[in-house]
Amino acid sequence: MRVLGLSALYHDSAAALIDDGRIVAAAQEERFTRKKHDARIPRNAIASCLDVAGLKLADIDMVAFYEKPFVKFERLMETYAVFAPRGFTSFRQALPLWIKEKLFQKDMLLRELKAFAPEVKWYDKLVFSEHHLSHAASAFFPSPFEEAAVLTMDGVGEWTTTSLAFGSGNKLEIQKEIHFPHSLGLLYSAFTYYTGFKVNSGEYKVMGLAPYGTPRFVSLILEHLIDIKADGSFRLDQSYFDYCTGLTMTNQRFHDLFGASPRKPEQPLTQFHMDLAASVQAVTEEAVLRLARGIKLETGAKNLCLAGGVALNCVANGKILKEGIFDNIWIQPAAGDAGGALGAALAAYHLHHGGARKVAAIGDSMSGALLGPSFTQADIEGRLSAAGAVFSTVSDIDLIGQTASALAEGAAVGWFQGRMEFGPRALGARSILGNPAAPDMQRTLNLKVKFRESFRPFAPAVRREDVADWFELDCDSPYMLLVAGVKPDKRITAADADKFGLDKLNMVRSQIPAVTHVDYSARVQTVTADVNPRFHALLTQFQALTGIPVLVNTSFNVRSEPIVCTPEDAFRCFMATELDVLAIGNCLLRKTEQNPALKLDYSADFEPD
Repeated sequence: MRVLGLSALYHDSAAALIDDGRIVAAAQEERFTRKKHDARIPRNAIASCLDVAGLKLADIDMVAFYEKPFVKFERLMETYAVFAPRGFTSFRQALPLWIKEKLFQKDMLLRELKAFAPEVKWYDKLVFSEHHLSHAASAFFPSPFEEAAVLTMDGVGEWTTTSLAFGSGNKLEIQKEIHFPHSLGLLYSAFTYYTGFKVNSGEYKVMGLAPYGTPRFVSLILEHLIDIKADGSFRLDQSYFDYCTGLTMTNQRFHDLFGASPRKPEQPLTQFHMDLAASVQAVTEEAVLRLARGIKLETGAKNLCLAGGVALNCVANGKILKEGIFDNIWIQPAAGDAGGALGAALAAYHLHHGGARKVAAIGDSMSGALLGPSFTQADIEGRLSAAGAVFSTVSDIDLIGQTASALAEGAAVGWFQGRMEFGPRALGARSILGNPAAPDMQRTLNLKVKFRESFRPFAPAVRREDVADWFELDCDSPYMLLVAGVKPDKRITAADADKFGLDKLNMVRSQIPAVTHVDYSARVQTVTADVNPRFHALLTQFQALTGIPVLVNTSFNVRSEPIVCTPEDAFRCFMATELDVLAIGNCLLRKTEQNPALKLDYSADFEPD
């Protein structure tokens, strides 16, 4: 049975295709439209998934949408009723959109499907999952576990913000829920807004900023904003927030509590904002740890699966692992709403259809999250030629050798290989790579390539067989969703005891300073030869040249742009940045050989994130 899963109309629209429970393809709409977090119906992502599978939409047996719009509308109406007459302005703005679009999503989806395949009776093939069931299904069914507890956490679905489920075989049942307006995701988003970043995209900046600060507001947050019980259940005091009734996340009482107005995006970051970030991160970690401990006590499960936007908080994930609450944990790499498309398809197949589940013999069922489109060598060469690129086509051995040599010499390299990643992380298919031993590599990549804030950390990609030699981690971490410390014997004590905030940024802290955060932590990606052989071979050759089996790995894009999808996207980004080398398929491009007239600046094309 072939099932197409869809998520859309909030943020991070996506499509995913499964065939008898096997994940065939998945992609986010933003990669094709070049509009970050694109929420529109994922027409391009659907077409891509079908193209990967060599199918037409008429070949699909069932289409599954990731949530129930009527239940979400019910939550909207009940929330406004409870808080009335407060929130009328927000209600007046939201209602026309719901009536025009969101309330009648089923009709809209049927029209879209009919446009693809008018001969099919789509009414009989369209099913709806629940938001957190979709998250839970995306976490459990592709996991390497026969059975597991499943924790999902995000802003809000229909009503649910946090859920506990238990999966066994092809069964999955939600056992407990925490409901809106009480939400860890919305608490974190409130601080994202308050510190001047964009909600639903800037949360990872708060996480990256946290180590520069001191968590001096933790007690204030726990006394006034959130009450966390021993089992991890929690309640938020709504008198400090505005998201139920207003157009912002926080209100004047929140601002008075911390003694300042929200930071505007153009205003400088101060120690105050770093301390706020450190504080909400610490509170989130404590809440997640208590939830994990409570789940362990309640279920006795050996394995834990995670999904939902809060599961992208890799620092909190690392704390669960380090504490050893569960024998094993597994996190869905597309943990946010994009992954809901995959979860909806899996829920439809296993729970609605009763399809059998087969656990992967090695690793998980996500194929390294390399589930998007790929391009043949001939196609790459034709596209690059049409774009005016100057390139040489080399053998596999020369591609690896020349790229590794360039990296060892300090070059910033665009790496475009194989199938595009599904989820927010570049994992060695659409990546920008650098030498982690170069002290100025973090600054160079942030300011001259990514055009983003200098404080943002970079992740290390490391061969799986070498991870325990370099990091305080000895398990698979293929999706960059676990933070661990750099091994003490690889550290260098930084002379920054008298420094605060961003003054700590440029101190050398380890033998791999470009991927060592100010607290000696790193967001680790492990790479294996069976999942990504070409990337693994590059790491191996780089190690032969430098003695280091680690590379800086960040997403192939500029600030606020979606990760590149096509060879044209990659070449355009190459020419708009100070990347030195581009390795795309077996084509090698060097910046010094390109036509200077093709250099461009398109960073203004994207909304700030």
